[in-house]
Amino acid sequence: MSVAINRRLFLETAALGLLAACGDNKGPSVAQTEPTAPASVDPSTLPKLSIVTWQTPQEDKEAIREEARRLTTEALNALGGMSRFISRGDVVFIKPNIGWDRRPEQAANTNPDVVATLVKLCYEAGARKVRISDLTCMDEQRTFARSGIQEAAKAEGAEVFFLDRRKFKEMNLGGKTLPTWPIYTEFVECDKRINVPIAKTHNHALLTLSIKNLMGMMGDPRNQLHQNLGPALADVAAFLKTDLIVLDAIRILKRNGPTGGDPKDVERKDTIVAGVDPVAIDAFGATLFDLKPEDLSTVTESEKRGVGTKDYESLKPIRLSIS
Repeated sequence: MSVAINRRLFLETAALGLLAACGDNKGPSVAQTEPTAPASVDPSTLPKLSIVTWQTPQEDKEAIREEARRLTTEALNALGGMSRFISRGDVVFIKPNIGWDRRPEQAANTNPDVVATLVKLCYEAGARKVRISDLTCMDEQRTFARSGIQEAAKAEGAEVFFLDRRKFKEMNLGGKTLPTWPIYTEFVECDKRINVPIAKTHNHALLTLSIKNLMGMMGDPRNQLHQNLGPALADVAAFLKTDLIVLDAIRILKRNGPTGGDPKDVERKDTIVAGVDPVAIDAFGATLFDLKPEDLSTVTESEKRGVGTKDYESLKPIRLSIS
């Protein structure tokens, strides 16, 4: 898609987003499977995928932070703005990857400035509250602090909290592999959900992307899923539909995921991918690691379950390069 067409689409969809933000009605119930759009607009005509890349990566820490903020904002603008997804008065649950006691430069957790920018955009769209959490694999106090997400998101007004293990409740997923499983109730019951994974390797799933990131809202015993991970997570993805997915590929962890730790395992891709189809986003994410979508069981099995399409090009993604 040409830059000229990209700009025209941006102007059209941004205008639609402003119309949505002016309404006084609260967003749809948790059962809704598509983001909010003005009643006069066919949601199928709105962009479903944006891929935004930084042209001239820099090494200065503050410059990388600015890059993260710009990439995230432009990826949302290309889809029509955050007001397409968030309605006035919404309680929003943002689910990053905050699993590991690692610094942002080690690419084991979602970039904190991507998360903070999403918080800012949600409040600008009229959200009443933005909540952020994840089920950590290491000590939660150290992990939340060292990831940088806690400080950055709180600075934008988010409530960053540790998950209460008592709030995982057995739920009917309706799946073939997982008929039921404990799921965090507040993630299900909020008005809107945003899934914000980082792209990285994983010793069981091959890659962690948006579908795998949903495991942070699942209760134990999660380790039992590793032998049949693709079909199991396809059931979870079909149940835990999210309104928006933002894939952080500014830094990706190319080796020794999901924990990482060695800077030599990190590679800069300087890319943010945003959209509404988790299968398409994960299919594109595979290409960042020189893999095919078919290499990921989470992608192939979720497509079979009707969660989305691995043919991400069929969504006519908006591609932008900024600096």
